[in-house]
Amino acid sequence: MTAFSTHFFHRILRISLGCFLVLLIWLVPLSSIAAELPTSTTQINIETETSWLGQNLDTDDISAEKISQFVQAYLQVLSLIEQRENELQGAELESESQQIQQEIEAQAVELIQASGLTLQEYLQILSLTNIVPEFGERVAAQLQEASN
Repeated sequence: MTAFSTHFFHRILRISLGCFLVLLIWLVPLSSIAAELPTSTTQINIETETSWLGQNLDTDDISAEKISQFVQAYLQVLSLIEQRENELQGAELESESQQIQQEIEAQAVELIQASGLTLQEYLQILSLTNIVPEFGERVAAQLQEASN
């Protein structure tokens, strides 16, 4: 992999991590509201699912299968966010924006789970790609291969 493509994919990973985490941060206070709305059959508690963030993680414990599942889910979630971004930005009312955010969250979680990962596993791998350079390069190589 060339230095340019490695840098490019690391940049995409950082941007996507930021977008996804911002989306999750916006949605955490909405968890109680979301529980009352029948927007999805998969209700999650984001605070519980992200409580692992303070743990020490070892990239050697992550199997090639999990990384492949992550790559599949990552590309689908990225596509979802890109598809719904204009709709979210165009929301005129706060309630409309919240509803769209909840829909995006539910769809993203469904995509992640359909790939065979839990939300916790997905976020762990996503975080590690930015924290551990060698692991980030490994994931970036698979992302590049999957996007070609």
